[in-house]
Amino acid sequence: MSGPVLEAVAVSRTYRVDGVDVAALHAVNLSIDEGEFVAIVGPSGSGKSTLMHLFGCLDHPTSGFVRIAGRDVAALSAGELADLRNTHIGFVFQSFHLLARTSARDNVALPLVYRRVPRAERCRRATAALTLVGLEHRLGHRPGRLSGGEQQRVAIARALVTDPCVILADEPTGDLDGRTGHDVMDLLEHLNAERGVAVVLATHEPEIAGRAHRRVQLRDGRIEHDDGAGRKERAGRERG
Repeated sequence: MSGPVLEAVAVSRTYRVDGVDVAALHAVNLSIDEGEFVAIVGPSGSGKSTLMHLFGCLDHPTSGFVRIAGRDVAALSAGELADLRNTHIGFVFQSFHLLARTSARDNVALPLVYRRVPRAERCRRATAALTLVGLEHRLGHRPGRLSGGEQQRVAIARALVTDPCVILADEPTGDLDGRTGHDVMDLLEHLNAERGVAVVLATHEPEIAGRAHRRVQLRDGRIEHDDGAGRKERAGRERG
């Protein structure tokens, strides 16, 4: 694949709250290349989660457009959009979003159900993904029998099972203690370095953001600073 895996072009998002328009994002331009590890940082209300939801096709911009793997998501049908999201993007949320009465393996296999992958293959791939995150001994455990860190590892395995080109992680360490949060970051770094999966994480924690290779600072819905923008511009001039 050539070009950015994710791209926001002049993206704005406005919500109507109690009859008043509230602007969450203002004309944001941001592209994420294959294999990047990017932290989107900023205080609460800066627009981090809104931007993550737009990149994940969980919301749509009021103006501007979003591209995934070069495709304008606004031009896709609902079925095409669901398929693109299922094949290109893995989600990791702060609160895990696991099915409480379902085993770790079946939680991980769920995205493959939507792709109509046969059951035996689903089980094989889910087992492989859980093994990759160090949970091969927890295949049959339900979330209630897992620690918070183990639940987040299950969520990461679920994000990986479709072989996405990018993982979107929205405050992935927010509900974890410091040591467990660092373990989760170790895992995301390993997946980025060894498997080449692009990782985009939203966080308000400077220490977590500092482990990314590129930091994009949001404030009041605008990009205040992007420490990777200059490098990308120089690389583009050198290629030209």
